[in-house]
Amino acid sequence: MTDIQYLNECMMRDLTMMLIKEYNVSLAKALDMLYNSQTFEKLQDARTGLYFQSPVYVFDFLQRELKQKE
Repeated sequence: MTDIQYLNECMMRDLTMMLIKEYNVSLAKALDMLYNSQTFEKLQDARTGLYFQSPVYVFDFLQRELKQKE
């Protein structure tokens, strides 16, 4: 596992836990919300450098995206 992969895995773990807490959803629903987001796509692209940001910072992007989908 590369450093970038490790950072991405940690970020996804943290974002999932934040979704569960903030939206009071199940683990499965939180993962669905994350994996089907543009934020997740950006995390997968190492060129964005998003994996290097704090989870709180990235969660803000994810929340904005989810609000726009409503």
